[in-house]
Amino acid sequence: MLKITPEEIKLITKYIYEISGIYLDESKKYLLETRLNTIAEEQGCSSYQDFYQKAKADASKTIERRIIDAISTNETLFFRDSGPFQLLQHKIFPELIDARAPKSPMLKTNLKIWSAASSTGQELYSVAIVLQELLGDMSKYSIKLLGTDISDAAISQASSGKYNKFEIERGLSRDKLTRYFTSIGQTWKVSDHLRAMVNFRKFNLMSPFTSLGKFDVILCRNVAIYFTLEDRKKLFKGFLKIKCSSLRQV
Repeated sequence: MLKITPEEIKLITKYIYEISGIYLDESKKYLLETRLNTIAEEQGCSSYQDFYQKAKADASKTIERRIIDAISTNETLFFRDSGPFQLLQHKIFPELIDARAPKSPMLKTNLKIWSAASSTGQELYSVAIVLQELLGDMSKYSIKLLGTDISDAAISQASSGKYNKFEIERGLSRDKLTRYFTSIGQTWKVSDHLRAMVNFRKFNLMSPFTSLGKFDVILCRNVAIYFTLEDRKKLFKGFLKIKCSSLRQV
């Protein structure tokens, strides 16, 4: 395994911050070595200085994307911490639905929900399940669920809606598993009607949010802890700029 020097730690952590907004201090030596070593060796690098130079020179940004995938913490599960989902189901969504009820029965109730760090998709699919069970007949509603993440690998899996046995058993009841997923060999796939409710795209939370439109609910969980204090302030100020009047943040 390549060993990283103190100077290389400063160099690599600065680069990671520049491309992702993720802040790592000098105590993360072990994390950097374990997560980046394979990529560095595959690139034939003799040092992390060499690795940095190759990443910077890579016009295709393939190395950059692999670094982001490796550094990103994609720990997630279905219905992670049940409290927020109970709050959505029993308070936030019902109140929004009532507030947004159209005057004409010919019109649909509109809702836009953003999972700002959606990882491999379990959070947003959990939200889709909550809405499906709460509303029943979805034809009366126009609901847009957006999931974003900085990791290409995470977005790819989320978009596929496919999960292995370990992932599917974390947070899902047997009832929800049989109702909303189909077994395909060793994997489970999200049902087509649930998959049709969501959309995933790559997005860096350090970028301006204006291109995303406005949202009624923004879920931003377990990601701001990886940002500096100033970047956290910038993040939440950005949320306020794209809020609907009834915005809820979770």
